[in-house]
Amino acid sequence: MSDFQDFLKRKYAYVARVEFKPGKFDIAKQLYDKGIATFSEGFLGAYLLREPGSDRGIAVIFWESLEDMDASRTEAYEALMREMGHLFATAPETTIYEVEEETSAFVSQE
Repeated sequence: MSDFQDFLKRKYAYVARVEFKPGKFDIAKQLYDKGIATFSEGFLGAYLLREPGSDRGIAVIFWESLEDMDASRTEAYEALMREMGHLFATAPETTIYEVEEETSAFVSQE
């Protein structure tokens, strides 16, 4: 029965829409990578998307649970986020989503 209950659990995605000051995306990406490296329990993966030719992007971080996501905000992670703060052109817009459906990425259409 535990497997069935696990199947019913919702996963979560933390989504941040960001815009960095001109030329600061690559520095922010390095700090983002360090931040992601601090995650462990419940972390499922992450994507960092960049709008071509710009300093705008979207970060999507997947979690097993909201509790795991909250627990990931360690002092080390928070310090990296403070370090990143001066790179933003505008404040990030963040939202948490429930993952309703999962499909395999990059599925061949052959």
